[in-house]
Order: sequence, then C-alpha cells, then structure tokens
Amino acid sequence: MKRATGIALLLVAVSAQAEDNRRSGLQFMSPALQALQRDDAQNPAMLAVQDGEQLWSTAAGSSGKRCADCHGEAPRSMAGVAARYPAWDAAIGGALNLSGRINACRVRHQQANALPGEHADLLALAAYVGLQSRGQPLRPPDDPRLDPLRQQGQVLWSRRLGQLNLACLHCHDQRAGLRLGGATIPQGHATGYPAYRLEWQGLGSLQRRLRGCVTGVRAEPWAPDAPEWLALEAWLAQRAAGMAVETPAVRP
Repeated sequence: MKRATGIALLLVAVSAQAEDNRRSGLQFMSPALQALQRDDAQNPAMLAVQDGEQLWSTAAGSSGKRCADCHGEAPRSMAGVAARYPAWDAAIGGALNLSGRINACRVRHQQANALPGEHADLLALAAYVGLQSRGQPLRPPDDPRLDPLRQQGQVLWSRRLGQLNLACLHCHDQRAGLRLGGATIPQGHATGYPAYRLEWQGLGSLQRRLRGCVTGVRAEPWAPDAPEWLALEAWLAQRAAGMAVETPAVRP
C-alpha cells in the first residue's frame, strides 16, 4: 500500500512534467526583478550567501569543527545536495529539510546548539549550500518512507483554511497568472528558498512564506515545529520535481 502511494505521487510529478506547463515564480515577475535575481552582483541574497561561505569555514560548538572539516569545499561536495530535500534521516527515524540537516550536523558533529528556523546564520548556510545546486533539477528522493509525508502535504495543499475558506490550490493551481492585490499570482513552486523577498527586506525560509499564506487566508498558523510545514515542503518538492533550483531567489 505504501509503495502504491509512492507510485501515485510519482505519476503526479511525471504528469506535471509531461504537460510542461509549470513555471517558476521568476517568470511571473517583472523584467527588472528577473534581472535582479539573475545578476549575482545585484541579487541582495548574495550577501547572505557570502556570510554562509564564511560560516562554512568557521569552527562552531565545543568540538571546534568546521563544516569544511567533514565536507571539504562546498562547490564540490554540496553540488546537487539541496535538490534532494526533504530527505529521510535514519538517526531520528523521520524526515528533515535542508535547514534541519544543517542543524542535525551542528548538534551531532559540532556539539553546537540548533539554530532557530529564521536565524540569520541558518538561512545563510542554507542559501550557501543551496547555491551549489543552482540550475540543477529538483530530485525528491525515491524513498517510500517519505510517501506518507508527501501525501499529507498534498492533502493540506487541497484543504480549505481560514475565514476566507481557501486552499493553496485555489490560488496557485486554479488562478495562477491572475492578479491579486496588484500582484501576479505565481504557481507556487518552491524552487528558490531561502529566498530574498522585497516585502521582507531580507532572506527567509519556505516555512516563513507558507506561514504568510496561511495567515493571508485568515487562518491560525501551525506552531513552528508542527509537522504540517514539513509535509507541505515535501509535497512542494514532489510537485516541482525536475524544475531547476534557483537558490537564492528574489521574489516581490
């Protein structure tokens, strides 16, 4: 039964790719904002990437280890890594997103404290690691242990929430390309996180963006450590399978 669910999810992703109608949020932006993302000298998120590069080579925790001590040079060892998350972690018997993996490494190998989800250092490291996969296709793991999480995320994507009684799919599947409050509604593909959003004037995680959508339909957000966020992230990764990683993206 679990394997059948995995096949069904895979067929959804394959169907989406076969139709070839998926478009990155980049394509819904103005030419000026597209140019801002594409120019590393102008992309404001690259400042955080530079911080992440420094953190990669800086010792942390009581072990005094650096990320580079285990992984070496990030452009070589981290190429394609961000494209494969969320992934199963045998040590915890559950799934982790990329930030969760970074925190797991901090705790297990550096004997350092885990960082809060929107901590600048965690976002910077995630952006730096994500950059090493830029241009590569998203490749969600073919791991049946992730199937229940993806299925939960797919259900949440279709569930009406809040006082506005809207589901994610009502905007990003059914009304993509239309206007809402002066902005174009994108298809909602999470290909560039952590991303720099102009409304935030800073870098933020995918969970922060999802939380904004939940409050936008006037619903009470789940707790920061609630499993619903990771489930949605797992489903979004499956939904965008094959699309190119854009980290660090710029969004309105």
